[in-house]
Amino acid sequence: MLIAIIEDEEDLLELLEFNLQKEGYDVVGFLNSKRVKDFIQEENPDLLIVDRNLPFVEGTKFVKNLREEGYDIPVIFLTAKNSDENIIEGFEAGGDDYITKPFNMKELLMRVKAVLKRNHKFENIISYKNMKLNLDTKTLNIEDETIRLTPAEFNLLKLFFENPKRIVPKSEIADVLKISEKSVNVAINRLNHKINILEAIRGVGYKLK
Repeated sequence: MLIAIIEDEEDLLELLEFNLQKEGYDVVGFLNSKRVKDFIQEENPDLLIVDRNLPFVEGTKFVKNLREEGYDIPVIFLTAKNSDENIIEGFEAGGDDYITKPFNMKELLMRVKAVLKRNHKFENIISYKNMKLNLDTKTLNIEDETIRLTPAEFNLLKLFFENPKRIVPKSEIADVLKISEKSVNVAINRLNHKINILEAIRGVGYKLK
């Protein structure tokens, strides 16, 4: 699982990275929020750990903006702002948990595990941006909307959601759908008519937008 940390104290950021990596998580740290949105769009992390006292934008405002844009990534606030009012602000902004500094590292690791466990990352779901593909019901959820898929549409989305950064060649798409390469364009167009999500890379194949 991939965890992103936004923490402007470099020593603390390194300590968090070290301890989370010891627990088996992939971890990426940021000293401010400037590049985090691009990272979220590209990598779809499983959890964000966010300080509130950040340069450029306050942590709760950053998370609130994510929620308003449809991102449901679990968030743990890790901050020195420890009043009852501060804690309420954190949850109202869309936080899943709120830990105040100074903190106990073992407790933080347990709460990270608990937040991940109760969120959709432990369901049979593959996510991309603000979309969730349910492998059991074979439906796609975009925010509050549920979209029913044909078997071909489901298999296409599963292929691309499992390879979010890769250009998938026509031959591989044809193998997955059990169709000829000549029919791949038709299958792609049908899916894009329902959800405009795939783009052609001339002479190579297709990738997620």
